Amino acid sequence: MDQLNQTLLLTIALAPLAGSIIAGFFGKKIGKVWSHRAAIYGVAISFVLSAWVLKLVIDGASYNETVYQWLQAGSLSLEVGFMIDALTAIMMVVVTFVSLMVHIYTIGYMYDDDGYSRFFSYISLFTFSMLMLVMANNFMQLFFGWEAVGLVSYLLIGFWYKKPTAIYANLKAFLVNRVGDFGFLLGIAAVLMYAGSLDYVEVFAQAPAIATQSTELFAGHSWSVMTVICILLFIGAMGKSAQVPLHVWLPDSMEGPTPISALIHAATMVTAGIFMVTRMSPLFEFSETALSFMLIIGAITALFMGFLGLIQNDIKRVIAYSTLSQLGYMTVALGASAYAAGMFHLMTHAFFKALLFLGAGSVIMAMHHQQDIRKMGGLKKYMPITYWTALIGSLALIGLPGLAGFFSKDAIIEAVSYSTIPGSSFAYFSVLAGVFITALYSFRLFFLVFHGKERFDAEGDHKPHESPAVVTVPLVLLAILSVIAGDFIGPILFGDFFATAIVVHPEHNVLAHVADEYHGIFAFMLHGMMMPAFWLAMLGIGFAYFLYMVRPDIPAKLQQRFSGLYRILENKYYFDAFNEKVFAGGSRMIGQFLWKVGDQTIIDGAVVNGTAKTVGAIAKIVRKVQTGYLYTYAFAMIIGLWLLLSYFVV
Repeated sequence: MDQLNQTLLLTIALAPLAGSIIAGFFGKKIGKVWSHRAAIYGVAISFVLSAWVLKLVIDGASYNETVYQWLQAGSLSLEVGFMIDALTAIMMVVVTFVSLMVHIYTIGYMYDDDGYSRFFSYISLFTFSMLMLVMANNFMQLFFGWEAVGLVSYLLIGFWYKKPTAIYANLKAFLVNRVGDFGFLLGIAAVLMYAGSLDYVEVFAQAPAIATQSTELFAGHSWSVMTVICILLFIGAMGKSAQVPLHVWLPDSMEGPTPISALIHAATMVTAGIFMVTRMSPLFEFSETALSFMLIIGAITALFMGFLGLIQNDIKRVIAYSTLSQLGYMTVALGASAYAAGMFHLMTHAFFKALLFLGAGSVIMAMHHQQDIRKMGGLKKYMPITYWTALIGSLALIGLPGLAGFFSKDAIIEAVSYSTIPGSSFAYFSVLAGVFITALYSFRLFFLVFHGKERFDAEGDHKPHESPAVVTVPLVLLAILSVIAGDFIGPILFGDFFATAIVVHPEHNVLAHVADEYHGIFAFMLHGMMMPAFWLAMLGIGFAYFLYMVRPDIPAKLQQRFSGLYRILENKYYFDAFNEKVFAGGSRMIGQFLWKVGDQTIIDGAVVNGTAKTVGAIAKIVRKVQTGYLYTYAFAMIIGLWLLLSYFVV
């Protein structure tokens, strides 16, 4: 197998699907062990072959072919096909590797759960859906993968279907994503309308021509067609990648089991939007308005979602708000046309965020499913492997020089500083301030969980203990990647790794300015240590240590002193309340109105019951003619005959 071919690519995509089918349909017959083996083997095959594909792509191979024609409608052909280039290959490796780690980890975390085989079936199906999304060479298949990951995430978030909060959370995720997906579908429809094709290569070839066209969305107001298309596509990304205001589903999705928190929020579903926009760079580069829109939305998400992480006490929700903030960083990179930096941060973030989520799951297991960090403390001596891996993950997240997060995050901050896109100044302030906020909430979590006095009952069988090897081995592997993944910054950001997979116009090429300052990994680290981001991160750690280790009384006093601000943060800027009252409440009011006026008054009252009453009223009148007397009927016949004769004579 010395080149990319259809058999190789079909095997990568279908191996997780095969594992999902075996675990899902035959799980009860083959038992738990063979269920997880089938799922893990399927994903492992995909990972090994994806790594091989990445090697072939680095050596210069590429692939763009149709595998199956699904529908031919006139000149429109809807197909299943694969486009394999550097962008696709790196996503395939990241998705399959993180998924493999989650599969192995799940053995230890979910073994006693009644839905064990079903869970493995779902996460393998999720992996298949994500692979179909990233490997697509056309919008139709992209949309299939897009909706499939949304469907499976719905199943996973509500996996514990007897838990009311889980059912509410998966319904919320499903509905919010439908809002984004409606915009995404309109964007695809606009692409088809103006390009006449859904094939990536054909659409991208027509991008310059589309960029010259305009349309009137409102009378008298002309819009660039490309701006409309790009904003609609990005609305889809806002739903999947949880950007303000379509972010509200992601924190609540913590109601699902911890392994899916790592799978959905690390390398897969939430990064689908980032990947999609990067893939569409040949379109987005023609619309500075769309780039500015992304830049501002990403900046708001990066900063304001970080603030919410400061007041969370659920260990998984702190990390969830961290994910929101980091997705904001990636979106800022896209808005600044630093697509490669956004993808690089997507890759490094996948490793250290999966590490943090799985580490949190290890702590939750040790604490007998207690998730409140105020009821933990001093776990370092009980869980040394989890402690050190969580420390590496936290340091990578805040961007400690030398770790993966430092290289990708600093590259984004540097790139934004060179951007001239409207909104870049606000974005630069937001990503810088976000560094301090990230360090503060990350080490608030770390210190409260692993250091300080024990705030739990550690007697007898309830004493915390280190997790089994199926949990700790994935933690160690992810920790290693969280350390070394940043070393690839040179070829990925400043080399020709992405080649033609990403298109950046010369006037938007901020990474070229960053490349001028890049003189190797160690020089980049030294340069970073002299920049504000490094000192803000160190300041955040210092503040966290002082507030939660030296003077733990101060946070409570600050909460009282700034109770109004705390209330706003506690209510998550009232997004949920607004959605509940305006959208959910408004929908219920409209439904009630249609029920009372449309159903009861018009349909039941006027049409159904009204018809019956009309027939009854007529029957009452006609009934009076039926007297039973012969002379009445004879008189009626004479009158009738007279009327007929009169009619014909006239």
